[in-house]
Amino acid sequence: MKKILPLLFVILPFFLIAQLKSPSEFLGYELGSQFTRHHEVVDYYQYLADAEPKRMKLMVYGKTNERRPLILAYISTEQNMQNLEQIREEHLKSTKGEGSADKAIVWLSYNVHGNESVSTEASMQTIYDLLTAKSNYLENTVVIMDPCVNPDGRDRYVNWYNQFKNTPYNVDPNSKEHHEGWWNGRSNHYMFDLNRDWAWLTQIESQQRLKQFNKWLPHVHVDFHEQGVNSPYYFAPAAEPFHEVITDFQREFQVTIGKNHAKYFDANGWFYFTKEVFDLLYPSYGDTYPIYNGGIGMTYEQGGGGRGGLGVLTDIGDTLTLKDRIAHHHTTGLSTVEVASGNVVRLNDEFKKFYQNKNYKYKNYVLNGDADKLEKLTDLLDKHEIEYGYGSNTTYKGYRYDTSKSGSLKGSNNSLIVSTNQPKATLVKVLFEPNAKLSDSVTYDITAWSLPYAYGLDALATESNIQKTTASQKSEEFGIGKSDSYAYLGDWNSIKDAQFLAALLNENIRVRYSKKPFTINGTDYDRGSIIITKSDNRNIDGFSNILDEASKKFHKKLTPVNTGFVDSGKDFGSGYVGVIKNLKIAALSGEPTSTLRFGEIWHFFEQQLNYPISVLDESYFNRVDLAEYDVLILPDGRGYRSFLNEMTTQKIAEWVRGGGKLIAMGNSIGMLSKQKGFNIKAKEQKRDTTINLDAFDSSEREYIKSAITGAIFKANVDNTNPLAYGYDDTYFTLKLGNSAYNYLDGGSAVYLAKGANKPVSGFAGSEAQKKIAESLIFGTQRMGRGQVVYMVDNPLFRGFWENGKLFFANALFMVN
Repeated sequence: MKKILPLLFVILPFFLIAQLKSPSEFLGYELGSQFTRHHEVVDYYQYLADAEPKRMKLMVYGKTNERRPLILAYISTEQNMQNLEQIREEHLKSTKGEGSADKAIVWLSYNVHGNESVSTEASMQTIYDLLTAKSNYLENTVVIMDPCVNPDGRDRYVNWYNQFKNTPYNVDPNSKEHHEGWWNGRSNHYMFDLNRDWAWLTQIESQQRLKQFNKWLPHVHVDFHEQGVNSPYYFAPAAEPFHEVITDFQREFQVTIGKNHAKYFDANGWFYFTKEVFDLLYPSYGDTYPIYNGGIGMTYEQGGGGRGGLGVLTDIGDTLTLKDRIAHHHTTGLSTVEVASGNVVRLNDEFKKFYQNKNYKYKNYVLNGDADKLEKLTDLLDKHEIEYGYGSNTTYKGYRYDTSKSGSLKGSNNSLIVSTNQPKATLVKVLFEPNAKLSDSVTYDITAWSLPYAYGLDALATESNIQKTTASQKSEEFGIGKSDSYAYLGDWNSIKDAQFLAALLNENIRVRYSKKPFTINGTDYDRGSIIITKSDNRNIDGFSNILDEASKKFHKKLTPVNTGFVDSGKDFGSGYVGVIKNLKIAALSGEPTSTLRFGEIWHFFEQQLNYPISVLDESYFNRVDLAEYDVLILPDGRGYRSFLNEMTTQKIAEWVRGGGKLIAMGNSIGMLSKQKGFNIKAKEQKRDTTINLDAFDSSEREYIKSAITGAIFKANVDNTNPLAYGYDDTYFTLKLGNSAYNYLDGGSAVYLAKGANKPVSGFAGSEAQKKIAESLIFGTQRMGRGQVVYMVDNPLFRGFWENGKLFFANALFMVN
């Protein structure tokens, strides 16, 4: 018996391997020969969890908009899994400088972009190998795997591909199976890019994922991606610019992991590149966000993407197959876990060191502003588990965001204080700093995002510690009070006010608004203030209850008054008090538009404003009777040259003249500027005729002189224009490009004044600054009985520029 036992210990692991089905065995086809639908992926992970309950745990952490499950798999040794909660708690003690964590936590995220579809396939082979041949990596490591961050987008791609692919598949890159349509599989249901939503959390997938991520704060996080079919594999180390908060260890460990990957790629003769293209600056990526939370965040990019299919011919005549792509992602996934398991002590020591007190220049950020905007910001901070407090009636000194200079700010009990003296100090610095330091102006994404600008708050950054209280702001009583009042009055200065209005309009409540400031009962009301009278709504059953419930739901303070006779200004029956129409709104979709820009509008209406919108696709647009609609929105996009032909433009113009309202955004403005009747005109700039004799290698640097890579500019506001009701006389706009248009005579609601063409935050090239000088941001034009609203900059960009959203609501409800 003693001789048999050692033999059993040798045979047992191979017996277990034989019993556990590989992905190919379970699915019934060779992995890489077909694309696996999401429910089949979930079935395989569930099978593994059932087969290995002592070494694997599967959890559903949420659902997508289309009701697909979002799952996480936790795998480690049997002993580690028995102590999983203790391991997690001990690990998080490191954020307080405590504990003695001795395990590495590795989180692998697959398929955040739906049509970068290989990574979910690779995840199944990776988890299988970790449970079998590579199980030794798990002795001191917990691996968390999200096999598909974006199931809606991935199934959109897989279903499309299965519908259009040849049998057998065709490697000809011109074949239909390599060309998705307008709504491709990259984005989620609302056409948002989930890889740019980690910090802003506008999407349901991001919100649910972060709850779990914050419970673990992994040492290592990998985001698996794909790029063009002709690109070799990319892995860490990343490219410049690196944000200045990134530690030497975080940079060094990226090199350590990269060299391990290179060992395997070299052995197989696979091509790869590092230190190019993919930088570490913008905070809302799946690599940077984990880094700013103390981990090693990395992007891995495999050639292929939506054009890859099951196989495609590259430019140099090689055939890139799905099996090739799986092999590469599978290799880097296992290599990552291998390196982590071999560096457990260092990872834990450096993670704990990361969370020690930071000596950042700014110790506190003080924020004043409208209560609704402050509440919006604290909602975001809560999701990130960022601590905050409140100020006092004192004057704070430091860097003022509105002037970009040293100054002071009068505080109050309602002033929000966010300190860098907390575990999430680095994330606070990155999200709140006035201007991120750029080590290189050639970047992959926007270079400015500071939350005080994004939320429209008066802010001060202090270099000294200040006292704050953890007491919450005083709660207000909401509701309408007396139900027999003549009218109820409310201010208009936040997106929450627009949500309140939309809720009333959906109940057919008639709402008026003031076009002039007025005073009543000693209280001043500005333009845009809403007026809800009892007589307007006498035929609405339950009017008082509807109004009372809406006031409480949206925390909307309403003031009852017993008369329409004002102390000063215009009485409620004046022509300067308009009625807000219950609008029928349409937005163009399809080839002329960008899916991302259309998605921002779609999401705004359905998930933020909660107001109905019709989607008109360009394929049948010319058969639609526009007279059925009050508002038409043209989202930004690159395909307007063919869409806005003479016939279509004339149709739209006639509809506007008859009383319609057109909201033109981004590149749609460029085509309208060339058409008769539209007053918007592109700014002319003298062309530089100098022949460029710089070295060829400097061409990229020359190009960025004319580029604006997501920078913030201080704009002037004419808040007498209905498009700007509810705003102060300045607005910080996020400019994403160098498009520039002349002021509109009498209609320039928001514009860059003389000398305001230098960004307050972010990068703008010297030539781009010249081009945008004294140019329009938002404006209006009366055309016949209708209106045209021009939005050169995008107030709905990625759903996070909160202070821009009221402009869009004004375009809908206030511009008449």
